[in-house]
Amino acid sequence: MEHIVIIGNGIAGVTAARHIRKGSDHRISLISSESEHFFSRTALMYVYMGHMTFDHTKPYGDHFWKKNRIDLLHAHVVRVDPRQKKVWLDDASSLNYDRLILATGSRPNKLDRPGEDLLRVQGLYSKQDLELLEKNARDNKRCRRAVIVGGGLIGIELAEMLRSRQIPVTFLVRENSFFSSVLPQGDSAMVTEHIRQHHIDLRLNARLAEILPDGKGRARAVVLEGSGEEIPCDLVGLTAGVSPNIGFLKNSGIALDRGVLVNRYFETNCQGVYAIGDCAQQKEPLPGRKAIEPVWYTGRIMGETLARTLCGQPSPYSPGPWFNSAKFLDIEYQTYGQVVPEFKKHDSEIHFHWRHPREKICLTLAFDRTTETFLGINALGIRLRHGVVEGWLKEKRKIDTVMETLADANFDTEFEKHWEATVLAQYNSTFSKSLRPGKRKPKNIFQRG
Repeated sequence: MEHIVIIGNGIAGVTAARHIRKGSDHRISLISSESEHFFSRTALMYVYMGHMTFDHTKPYGDHFWKKNRIDLLHAHVVRVDPRQKKVWLDDASSLNYDRLILATGSRPNKLDRPGEDLLRVQGLYSKQDLELLEKNARDNKRCRRAVIVGGGLIGIELAEMLRSRQIPVTFLVRENSFFSSVLPQGDSAMVTEHIRQHHIDLRLNARLAEILPDGKGRARAVVLEGSGEEIPCDLVGLTAGVSPNIGFLKNSGIALDRGVLVNRYFETNCQGVYAIGDCAQQKEPLPGRKAIEPVWYTGRIMGETLARTLCGQPSPYSPGPWFNSAKFLDIEYQTYGQVVPEFKKHDSEIHFHWRHPREKICLTLAFDRTTETFLGINALGIRLRHGVVEGWLKEKRKIDTVMETLADANFDTEFEKHWEATVLAQYNSTFSKSLRPGKRKPKNIFQRG
């Protein structure tokens, strides 16, 4: 029986622990300094907004871990020694292992601007960040305005959270349209409009120069680059993305780049040491995938895959076509395959964009100019069936076939309005086609969405 130590109790580490227990009798120790028990990080915003309690974010009852013989250690790892097969904790104690899994997640990026270390300046990633936000923005009398710096998914979540408590928000985005480093122009433009319609002071092409103190070590204002404009505020949210949490691994002998370097089996250069989740970086990324994938579902797949290997069934990482989902306030967002912003688009790629004339609904489909192979789709305000779209990508369907069968991907055919005929008409007009919609396939209500 081996002793497997897992550092990090996020979705990747916990999934690995659960599936190792299912497939073996190994001793398992799960170490985390953030929280004693696993919780759903994506649900933190709903705790702040009053829709859930923190206990609601825990997928498993506190008794689950003892029942399944998974030892929980609420501690902070400061050093790893692969030669001695030992991890050191901040209380100077240590733990020996036979196999080590690094699942340490991400940490918020710093902007290296004056004033970042002032009180009432914070990110939004951990349970501790949520608790700090409660303290910093307890009510709108104490927090008269917040400034959020960074236009990604965490930034829009923080804006929504603060607005739910009627706190005015100024949102600084360095691009000329929200999330335009990821979204194509049409998608980004619609989301930009939507944010402003929700009474958020969205400032485009705006960069932070510094954060000013109030004389008591707290933030009182931000200063913009170029114009020198001061924006008074009582809270500054820094949401400029995340990076792999690997600082404690320096000088350990484990090969690092932006993350922990691993192969398809999540093996590092040190025998018996593996890395999964946000902190792992594939040395040779799979086609259509990034080297680092800080996404919930990929962490789950990595944990499951590695568990099979450690239980005697070697399994390479094979996540299938890229997928992600999020929301921009009340607009649901799904992306499948490769739909890149204009500045990243190759000459061989064509985008077809359709937007509803009144509602906040749009689609962008990407396909190859020469082969007309479907490359990917973004859906905003329309929920798509995962299995259908994944099948189009795996089967390398032609874009015309996708357009004719677009209705098959509609997630909720009974309750949702259908725009497929309008979308197809615009596609026909744009590309001089005369396609007709195929017969809608009956849906199995138990089919994976």
